[in-house]
Amino acid sequence: MIGIKLLFTPGPLTTSRTVKAAMLRDAGSREREFLEVVSEIRTALLAIGGAAPGGDYECVLMQGSGTFALESVISSAIPPDGRLLVLVNGAYGRRIAQMARIHGIAVEMLEAPENRRIEPDAVAAHLAASPATHVAVIHCETTTGLLNPVEEIGAAAARAGAVYIVDAMSSFGAIPVDLEAAHADFLISSANKCIEGVPGFAFVLARRPALLAAKGRARTLSLDLHAQWAGLESDGQFRFTPPTHVLLAFRQALAELEAEGGVQGRAARYRRNHEILAEGMAKMGFKPYLAAEDQSYIISTYFYPRHPGFHFEEFYTQLSDLGFIIYPGKLSQEPCFRIGTIGRLEPEDIKRLLGTIGDIMNVMVNSDTAAR
Repeated sequence: MIGIKLLFTPGPLTTSRTVKAAMLRDAGSREREFLEVVSEIRTALLAIGGAAPGGDYECVLMQGSGTFALESVISSAIPPDGRLLVLVNGAYGRRIAQMARIHGIAVEMLEAPENRRIEPDAVAAHLAASPATHVAVIHCETTTGLLNPVEEIGAAAARAGAVYIVDAMSSFGAIPVDLEAAHADFLISSANKCIEGVPGFAFVLARRPALLAAKGRARTLSLDLHAQWAGLESDGQFRFTPPTHVLLAFRQALAELEAEGGVQGRAARYRRNHEILAEGMAKMGFKPYLAAEDQSYIISTYFYPRHPGFHFEEFYTQLSDLGFIIYPGKLSQEPCFRIGTIGRLEPEDIKRLLGTIGDIMNVMVNSDTAAR
């Protein structure tokens, strides 16, 4: 049996009791009340992205994880003769490129080191030398917690006439973003990230002309983005079985986001969590992978301590046994681990985690010293 543990990860996240409780009833996928829930969610998500009701953007809900919704965009939006430029400074950018290749899409990568943000000037220069019809970027690259400057990159893509795809999986709902200001044609995120719902669906906020242009381009049936939107628009229903309980939980999560003060209020809590974590880890001698100016308050990456007594698997297991789940590293080169500061976590939870890390490290270091 899985015990109750706090998740210091980039998602799935620790959720509130009330979000969990919202799933304790069944809902018919075609009943009026449930269809109203779907409509409310679509409207609320557009508002979080700064889109006006009846404006230029549409919201499409897609069953599955965030990767499913992202692949629905990649496989639906790019025409057979299109060319995708993927901006890569971590594992999730490389995943987008992999998707494109699998679907037979011409793809090129502009890469930066995993501890450096994508520079807008480099994007502009690359597009001038090697034009692309579409550009994709990760907003918060959860390989490290690094933030890419999506608005400035979007401006470069717009000047080049490229359709702009923003993977905002780990940032949407916690880091303010304005769809128009970012020049975003497609923005993708997931229910189980900063809005603090549970896994089961993701969503795409799409500029209407770009979405309409995707009609007939889909390379799959179930991930056909335009068809999914057309179905929701025609009768409010999903084309295939919707994750009813997950959507009920998400409506509650949206209400709790609003009660916290919206994106700004949630950002303030997450930022405080991060500040406490960064200060506490520094006091214990842990070295962050990223420079402070590139670091988000979503998730932080730390080098393994250079001490012979430190063993990550033991460190991870002891934390887990005591009720704290952190994340292994995902870097291609450096031995690191990650700690998330999002989800239903409060500053006191971060302090408890830090105290436990300190206790474990003291035992590891002292045990190794004694063994010598």
